[in-house]
Amino acid sequence: MFIDPMSKPIAITMGCPAGIGPEIILQSFDQGQFDDQCRPVVIGDCGVLSRAAKLVHSQHTPVAWEPGTLIEPGTIPVLEISESTLSHVQWGHPSQESSLAMAQYIRVAVKGCLNHDFSAMVTCPLSKKSLHDAGIDFPGHTEMLAQLTGATQYRMMMAGRRLRVVLVTIHEPLAAVSKLITAGEVEDCIAMTVQSLQRDFGLPYPRVAVAGLNPHSGEQGLFGRKELDVLTPVVQGYKGRADVSGPWPPDTVFHKAAAGSFDAVVAMYHDQGLIPFKLLHFQDGVNVTLGLPIVRTSVDHGTAYDIAGKGIADPASLLAAISLAREIAVNRKKGAVNNG
Repeated sequence: MFIDPMSKPIAITMGCPAGIGPEIILQSFDQGQFDDQCRPVVIGDCGVLSRAAKLVHSQHTPVAWEPGTLIEPGTIPVLEISESTLSHVQWGHPSQESSLAMAQYIRVAVKGCLNHDFSAMVTCPLSKKSLHDAGIDFPGHTEMLAQLTGATQYRMMMAGRRLRVVLVTIHEPLAAVSKLITAGEVEDCIAMTVQSLQRDFGLPYPRVAVAGLNPHSGEQGLFGRKELDVLTPVVQGYKGRADVSGPWPPDTVFHKAAAGSFDAVVAMYHDQGLIPFKLLHFQDGVNVTLGLPIVRTSVDHGTAYDIAGKGIADPASLLAAISLAREIAVNRKKGAVNNG
């Protein structure tokens, strides 16, 4: 008999205590339909969350919690990692103390997932600059998670109801992108995309479209040869292994995918993939990290320091991230049971 893995809670990291993370967590608990087997817990600070609860007039009360203990109805279980409260932190004004705390939330959540205390982790936004200023030298969540889990190959997928996008290159200057588009990188990105669609999204034979790098996908070499020399040979190598097609003209492939022709698009660089994605899923997009030994989803927005503390932040992306984390965890468990 299949046992739902969600008997282990989902860990939500609070993100920067000075950002909108605490607000959207409270709103998600108020608006979400969390049954006993998908109840989230928060890695964070009760003082900050209690202040946010007053701000958004939450129906839930943050309470201290430890793994293995029962979760009472009407509460927000909080695994606190610091001895002193951060409730004095001002909205919109991160400090070194708050920055160190948001990094520690991630470490604790990863450890809990690796130890099977949690079935998945969902991350609220952090500030890359605040991490750097606190002496934590990672560009963001993804790179930090990769080091903490020992992952050497990882990718960023942006997932929504209408569109999924996986990036070959992420935070790279546009001038450097072309040289980074190699056969090995593209093949690895396609392979991880196919694996995720099969394992995490339950699609046995997924349809993956590969976007070209150049306008009109190079127009047979007129506007560049990356498609002819790199992308086409890689795509042709997938015949019989998965439904991988392309390279498609970048100005049309996302429209086709959003209309249902493809299950995901492999994009060559950050803005090529994220501009169309955010046009469709600005409020409810989810960031999924591929290649980790744990399930990790995240909101698709930043700390929004400019509106923190005003009670107007939208929890839609966090609700979607929690829902997708549960879906992926269940699908992975089903796959493990079926393959076992």
